[in-house]
Amino acid sequence: MPGSRAKGMIMTNMRRAAALAGVALMLTACGSEAAPQRNGTPSTGISSSAAASPDSFTVVATGDVLIHPRLTEQAEADGGGKIDYRQLFAGVKPLVSGADLGICHLETPLAPEGGPYSGYPSFSAPPEIADALKDTGYDTCSTASNHTLDQGAAGVQRTLDKLDQTGLKHTGSARSAGEAEKPLILDVHGVKVAQLSYAFGFNGIKRPAGKPWLANEIDPDEILSAAREAKAAGAEVVIASLHWGVEYQHDVTAEQKQLAQKLTASPDLDLIIGHHAHVVQPFQKVGGKWVAFGLGNEVARHDEPRGSTEEGVAARFRFSRAGGHWAVDKAEYVPTLIDLGPPIRLRDLTTAPPTQRGKEALANTDEVVLSRGAGDEGLSRPGR
Repeated sequence: MPGSRAKGMIMTNMRRAAALAGVALMLTACGSEAAPQRNGTPSTGISSSAAASPDSFTVVATGDVLIHPRLTEQAEADGGGKIDYRQLFAGVKPLVSGADLGICHLETPLAPEGGPYSGYPSFSAPPEIADALKDTGYDTCSTASNHTLDQGAAGVQRTLDKLDQTGLKHTGSARSAGEAEKPLILDVHGVKVAQLSYAFGFNGIKRPAGKPWLANEIDPDEILSAAREAKAAGAEVVIASLHWGVEYQHDVTAEQKQLAQKLTASPDLDLIIGHHAHVVQPFQKVGGKWVAFGLGNEVARHDEPRGSTEEGVAARFRFSRAGGHWAVDKAEYVPTLIDLGPPIRLRDLTTAPPTQRGKEALANTDEVVLSRGAGDEGLSRPGR
């Protein structure tokens, strides 16, 4: 999913120490219809700051933003008849806005203003969700998912146009070959951070002939090539958002393991963030680099909630520079819970008032996230 934005108002201690002026540069729909070679001028999220680059920065990434109809009903109630998702996300706003770079995963394409809207199996979500994501503090959204092509090329166009309008950067889908070939490189306090986004497929929907750039499909060599070209274009850190795995399955598949091993073996890729399963999957160091195999749902309201589908996790990583190279030196996970209410609300379980359901969710998430030895590798949870 090509394109993303770095925070215009980044709320961290680092930010408070040095106010940075950020000018979002919007991607343009240009270029030929040929398959992209990914050698274009990089797209930057914030203009470079005159201040010196910091020695560390933080990234917070969260799970699937899956807009089912009942979430929209709640947003209409919260907005007094107007769709407003901000209260839904209010519980994680301090977490997301407190990072130097906030990464969301927008799984569903966006509808025209006023609709029509639809849920599973062919999503078309109210565009107001983008405004709420911006308000929550996100800078960039991955958009490559199995639902990217639910509404065809028009849905991709609407989604990216709306993200541009709100000031959110995006990567994983594109409106043209020219847009797709530009690596997304965000300027985070002077540090160049690239984001890539790929999905395992599109629920049987084929990309239009001559438009393979419309949505990024997982191909190991293509991902490695994109990472290499991002580094060549000036990126100091490259983060891959991958839509992979098996729905409702906590266990990591053999394919996920193999792909993670191949990608992390490259010096050009620094972190992998996973989505799609709608339940939390383990964190693990692979090849000396962190892989968050699955962050679960951030927000969703399935027709038949499973309990596990309401339990999610935010990944928080601190990158530090040593010897001219950047690497994660602090890794944390922050369990979240979709409180089905009413009203439906997203909770940060490390800061929300304790409840019995919250305690159960914490225990469940701890067990899954740490099941592949991540705790022994230094992964921690606030308050644990």
